[in-house]
Amino acid sequence: MTESQKKQSLLDNIAIVLMEPKYPENIGAAARCAMNMGISRLIIVRDEAPDQEKMLKMATHKAAHLIKQLERFNSLEDALAPFSHVVGTSAREGRKRRIENSPRYISESILPLLENNQVALLFGPEHRGLTNDDLKYCQTTVNIPTADFSSLNLAQAVAILCYELYWGVMHSGRIIQSSPTLASSYELEGMYEHVEELLNKIGFLRTNDSSYWIRNIRHFLGRVGLRAKEARIIRGFCRSFLWYNEHPKKNK
Repeated sequence: MTESQKKQSLLDNIAIVLMEPKYPENIGAAARCAMNMGISRLIIVRDEAPDQEKMLKMATHKAAHLIKQLERFNSLEDALAPFSHVVGTSAREGRKRRIENSPRYISESILPLLENNQVALLFGPEHRGLTNDDLKYCQTTVNIPTADFSSLNLAQAVAILCYELYWGVMHSGRIIQSSPTLASSYELEGMYEHVEELLNKIGFLRTNDSSYWIRNIRHFLGRVGLRAKEARIIRGFCRSFLWYNEHPKKNK
C-alpha cells in the first residue's frame, strides 16, 4: 500500500451522518462536499427516503455514487451503532451544552483514532440543529466560529469539518500515532443503560434534573475513551449490583 493509499484508508473510516435533513438538495450538496474531501460514506436518519433526483442534481456526477449508496436509518442510535467516536456539531451554547472545540482542534484529536476506529461527524436538521438528546451520543461537540451572523448552510458546515480532517490526514505532514480500538456506540449505549438503571436504583438520580446528571456522566465516560472490554466490565459491575440488590436473601 502506498502512502497515499494509506492516508485515504484513514479517510475511509469517516462518515457524515445527517440527522433528519429537510431538503434533498442539502443532502446532495453535503455529498459533493464530502467527496471533494475524500470522504465517501454518507448516512441519513430520516423516516422516508428523500427525492433522489433532487439529491443527484446537487451532488453532481462526481458524487452521484454517494447518493446511490446512501445509508438510511429510522433512529439515530441505530445509525451510530458501529462508530467508536461521534462528533456532534452545534451552534448553541448554555448550561446543558458543552461546546468544547473548534474544527481545527477536532481534527487534531480525531486523527489518531482513524486507523483503528470508525468516526462519525453528526449534523442536525437545518431548522433546529441537534437536540440535547441527539448530542448524548457524541463523545465530542464542535462549534464552527463565525462572525456576528452564525447561521451556516448544512453543506457549508459539512465542508468545513471535512476540509479540516482532509488537510490533517493528507497535507499536514504530521506523524499520526494511532490510538487503540475503542468501544462502539452500540457497546457504550448498552453500558449507559445499565449505569442509569443502577444510579436510579441507589437513588442518585432522584432529583429535578436527573437528565442533566446523566448527560454529565455520559460526557465523562465518553472522554475516557473506553475500550470494548472496559465497557463490558462496567456493565458487568452494574448488572451484578442490580442482581445483588434484587436477591438480598441469596447473599446472606
